[in-house]
Amino acid sequence: MENDKPKDDVYSMLSESGYADKAIEYFQNRNNLGIIENADHCTDLTGPCGDTMKVTMNVKGDRIEDVKIQVMGCPGAVASGSAAVALAKGRTLDEAESLTLDELYGELEKMPDQKVHCARLAIKTLQKAVIQYREQHLSRAANEH
Repeated sequence: MENDKPKDDVYSMLSESGYADKAIEYFQNRNNLGIIENADHCTDLTGPCGDTMKVTMNVKGDRIEDVKIQVMGCPGAVASGSAAVALAKGRTLDEAESLTLDELYGELEKMPDQKVHCARLAIKTLQKAVIQYREQHLSRAANEH
């Protein structure tokens, strides 16, 4: 039974630091983390704190069919990045680009106040991915005509 202890310790530490259960779940659940091989688009962004996020996504029409994120950062960055791509998946590019900090915070429920920059970085990385995808896609379509 001792082998189950580290996860409980991590949970307790994060909970005591001000993370809601949902934010901890996003941190511990790795479903949204990783990289999509042969993705339609890849974008990365480093925040002022040094945390780095990399978004890979596949787009069909104007809808984000699949999206993953890699995060080099603290638990707040991992939880924020994971939740942001979870919210973006299945949305149109416009809907994903207009995702707000309030929506992300609503999804995470609660994080320590000093981690707001992590949520901002997740939103900015997602927005940058959508903008760059559009720029590349539009320039490619223009070159084909």
